Amino acid sequence: MTKDPDRRRLTIDLVFYTGCLIFAIANTAIAEFYGYRVWANFAVAGYGLAVVHTGWLTVAARRGKRLPGALGSRWIGIGAIGLFAMILPLGMLVIRRLTGVDWLVTPNSWAAQPEVWVIERSAKLLLENGTPYVDVTALGRAAEVNDYTPYGPVMTVFGLPRALADTLFPAGATSAQPGGGPIAHALTDARWMFALAAVACVLLTLRLLKWPKIPVSAAQLAVACPLTALTWAVAGPDLAIAGLLVLSFALATTGRAVLSGLVLALVVSAKLIVAPAVVVLGVLLITRRGPRALSGFAAALVVTTLVLHIPVYLVDPKAFVEHVFRFPLGMGVIKSPAASPLPGHLIASLGPVGTAISFALLGIAAVAILIWLVRRPPETGSDALMRMAVGLCALILLTPATRYGYLVYPLVLLGARLAFQAAETRETAVPRKGTAPPAQQSATSS
Repeated sequence: MTKDPDRRRLTIDLVFYTGCLIFAIANTAIAEFYGYRVWANFAVAGYGLAVVHTGWLTVAARRGKRLPGALGSRWIGIGAIGLFAMILPLGMLVIRRLTGVDWLVTPNSWAAQPEVWVIERSAKLLLENGTPYVDVTALGRAAEVNDYTPYGPVMTVFGLPRALADTLFPAGATSAQPGGGPIAHALTDARWMFALAAVACVLLTLRLLKWPKIPVSAAQLAVACPLTALTWAVAGPDLAIAGLLVLSFALATTGRAVLSGLVLALVVSAKLIVAPAVVVLGVLLITRRGPRALSGFAAALVVTTLVLHIPVYLVDPKAFVEHVFRFPLGMGVIKSPAASPLPGHLIASLGPVGTAISFALLGIAAVAILIWLVRRPPETGSDALMRMAVGLCALILLTPATRYGYLVYPLVLLGARLAFQAAETRETAVPRKGTAPPAQQSATSS
């Protein structure tokens, strides 16, 4: 006897939400960062409600019953997580940040992770100097980690609202606090910009896919997973970049090759970790649309990248290379603090030989994925997203300088893949004009 698929899905939901709840409970006690602990206390409520609701659905399913109306929906758990593990902690931390704890060497007081302040500062530097990068060798003191802006020029866009507020309303103009006071500072927190960009990309992607019915499992991977919810509340740039990345795949899949190249240029010009998408989308386009589409994609990608990088590079080439390339690769004046205990970092910690082995393994993984792309080129958006997720996962796991938080990228891509699959399944199920629906065809043929 086969198990009821509804009961099987509910069992998977219950295991997933229970694991998320355990992660949140653990962070209330052991998290080093203040923001993580605030998030965890809210998240316990969200994941706890999801566990209780899913348990209720499971018991009802075992008794052969179904809860009435919306109460019987598996989306209730996702909604609880969205409210308690994302929206409420973000609002709380934005308000808490107004007490002014940025730049202090006290992680137990940070209401936002350092990437938020660094990106806001990079926008201010761009307005003042024409580049978001400072020459760390000319500071008159030893360089520190927070002197670096390890992102491409596009990332500064998310910090522009705060930088413009500080420029238009300097301290003493309307208040003792730059930026026009606490309300303006709260509204221009870069995390709102990351969140808005991510949501806008999701909506645009779904519109391009003609609003498919999203599986709950897709939302669990891309939204409800603790890595996503935590990132949303305490930082956010990776979610904005992941959203833009998925949008570029949707544009390529729907035949908008030039726009796909333009959006991907924005993505890569914000964070180099997603650069492998150039190869994946290139193979997808030539397989699905032909050489002409690939040419349009490549032209838009190259031209947009040059336009975004050359002006900033020319202002201070040395600083540009130090911040964007050398520091993230662990070759800068000081080493990147990205050192989560993932395989690449653990191997590299053995010394020069370990570092060489780590890079060798990374190269082997890259070659294996290239062979996969060539021998079985992706023909659909979901195929391309799977290859991208696997490639990024290998990159994150094997790179010597890495963070476990970067795993949010493959998780979001895998969630997006399920949504793309839903759209692709619907398309194949819709009969072509002039043909009978599948049921009629089978009835006629019999």
